[in-house]
Amino acid sequence: MARKPSAKSEFVLFDVVYDDGSQRSNRRVPREILDGLDGDEPARAALEAQDRQIAEQSGRPMGEIKTIRRSPV
Repeated sequence: MARKPSAKSEFVLFDVVYDDGSQRSNRRVPREILDGLDGDEPARAALEAQDRQIAEQSGRPMGEIKTIRRSPV
């Protein structure tokens, strides 16, 4: 039996555009860090931390984040 999607998932998906024009879609950010008054701005810090970890593991630097926006559902 297929799982029903929950009304409130634990992650929010973001599309990220980098300075070089590349885009990564559906990047996951924990919903709990977005509950404050800062809106989606805490997501940028979380995505930058993910990028640093990816760069360390891959040995290739990631570009700087230009814009973020929530992925359309």
